[in-house]
Amino acid sequence: MDTTCFQAFLDLFSQTYAQDFHILQLDNGSFHKAIDLIVPDNIILLFQPSHCPELNPIERLWQYIKSFLGWQLFDNLDELRDKVRHILNSFTPEIIVSLTGWNYILHALSVAGIS
Repeated sequence: MDTTCFQAFLDLFSQTYAQDFHILQLDNGSFHKAIDLIVPDNIILLFQPSHCPELNPIERLWQYIKSFLGWQLFDNLDELRDKVRHILNSFTPEIIVSLTGWNYILHALSVAGIS
């Protein structure tokens, strides 16, 4: 991803959900902090501290997906997409909770009446 791609995402996201206000949690990728990036008025960018994967549960999900890919080589991008799609379709709620269900997240969901 680069700044141009991230800008396109922000613009489309902002337009698609124009009636709502959004806080996007991001890592410290340089394209997330580019000087020429224009953040729409209905979006706030919240940067997580460096080296804190526990604040970003998706990191454990990616690690899990990568464990199934190993060092496989794919002939083309479609084969890789099919493999990742197969892995994602095999996820159960229990697997997702086991990967992303840190105590502080589960507590917050409980307090919010979501869990």
